[in-house]
Amino acid sequence: MSPASMTQKYSTISPSLAVGHDEPDRNLALELVRVTEAAAIAGGHWVGFGDKNTADGAAVDAMRSFLQTVHFNGVVVIGEGEKDEAPMLFNGERVGDGTGPEVDVAVDPIDGTRLTALGINNALAVLAVAERGSMFDPSAVFYMEKLVTGPEAADMVDLRLPVKQNLHLIAKAKGVKVNQLNVMILDRDRHRPLVEEIREAGARTKFIMDGDVAGAIAAARSGTGVDALMGIGGTPEGIVAACAIKSLGGVIQGRLWPTSDEEKQKAIDAGHDLERVLSTNDLVSSDNCYFAATGITDGDLLKGVRYSKDKVLTQSIVMRSKSGTIRFVDGEHQASKWEGYARKN
Repeated sequence: MSPASMTQKYSTISPSLAVGHDEPDRNLALELVRVTEAAAIAGGHWVGFGDKNTADGAAVDAMRSFLQTVHFNGVVVIGEGEKDEAPMLFNGERVGDGTGPEVDVAVDPIDGTRLTALGINNALAVLAVAERGSMFDPSAVFYMEKLVTGPEAADMVDLRLPVKQNLHLIAKAKGVKVNQLNVMILDRDRHRPLVEEIREAGARTKFIMDGDVAGAIAAARSGTGVDALMGIGGTPEGIVAACAIKSLGGVIQGRLWPTSDEEKQKAIDAGHDLERVLSTNDLVSSDNCYFAATGITDGDLLKGVRYSKDKVLTQSIVMRSKSGTIRFVDGEHQASKWEGYARKN
């Protein structure tokens, strides 16, 4: 009997976990962590210096450089902008070493540039990958209404329902009172009516300045003290978060929210129904997707980058939806190997 036949005969791997030769496999997970670690280490040197653009540029450079070593043939579908606006990691850019599976790539070298510049919690370097053609194309609509919650209420909530009704459904699913719920929401003037609705329903609000990828993950995971995320946030961040939520078993629902008549017309011309509620599967249809993030500043999800004379310490999370696996990765890096990404003044 050949070795291949013996492997097939004695293998007990579930068919649902098996991957074909043209699909991204489990080895991709640690490769992606290397990329987000690099972006976090480069951007982290600028924490607290008040210059979000330079911080973002440093993280972009590092992420782009490391992406070229990853074993896949990737296209950036959620990037830093169009090619003319973003010279690096622009939408449509080819990344990876050009071999292996064809994939969609969503990048956010710093989710929370303002948090990084001000030294505030919850800034992350983020990367998501899914099979080619499976990530939603928002057609330049940069914002969307969002509702995120964990697996208990995933099949019960609906973005079209009143806020109060959704909160009561979440409370019922979790077996708690509404006044025990914490709803995470971006601190924006546009959310004042929503905040009033949440509080009138009896729930509590937890504001974040930026970084609603971390907020979405907190809402979907148990033990975080966050039961839901609501409000209007970035469409790219929603698609990235959907890749994580595929592994967590929660739900994200979104509805495009154009900010101008021009943006609205672009969406309509692209065939979008602006009343449609997009599900997790609409935002990323693949059941084999990956999410990786490394902390830049300390946060509810991860510790931030720590620098010493001879070491750089990082903490990351990586998820794979096909297996439903979530791993936390603590990295200890020799500082001398990363001097090229350090601030020069």
